[in-house]
Amino acid sequence: MISNADKRILYVSDPWVGKTHDYRMLKEEFPVELDWFSKFEVLIDLGFLGFEKDYETKKTVIPIKKPKGKELSIKDKKSNKEKSSVRVKVEHAIGGMKRYRVLSDRLRMKNFSLYNDVVEVCSGLWNFLITD
Repeated sequence: MISNADKRILYVSDPWVGKTHDYRMLKEEFPVELDWFSKFEVLIDLGFLGFEKDYETKKTVIPIKKPKGKELSIKDKKSNKEKSSVRVKVEHAIGGMKRYRVLSDRLRMKNFSLYNDVVEVCSGLWNFLITD
C-alpha cells in the first residue's frame, strides 16, 4: 500500500499469500528498471533498506538505524522522531482501512480475486471518508 501524508491511499497491490518481505513485493510491483518515484519525495521505514540504491527519487527519507551494541545519539533520536511523526499518518491510513472489519477479522474466503475487490472497496471508502 502507498499512502501520502494526508492519509489518502494512493495504491493498493493485490494480496500476497504467505511470507514475503515488503521490499521484495515492492520490487515486483514496481520494477527497478522503470522510473516510478523520480518525481516524489519518498518516506520509507527500515523494512525497505536498499530502496535509495535501487530507485531514483527527488528525496528519500529513511530512519537512522541503531548501531549494533550502541545507542543512537540524541540528534539521531530527534531526527527519527520527526520522521516517525509523518510516517504515523500512513499507519493511520492502514488502520482506517481496517475499520471495515472484513480486513481485520480472520479471512475465511477462498476467492482471492473477491478479497482483492474487498480491499479496493475498503480503501475507496476510507478515501471517501477523509475527503473534505
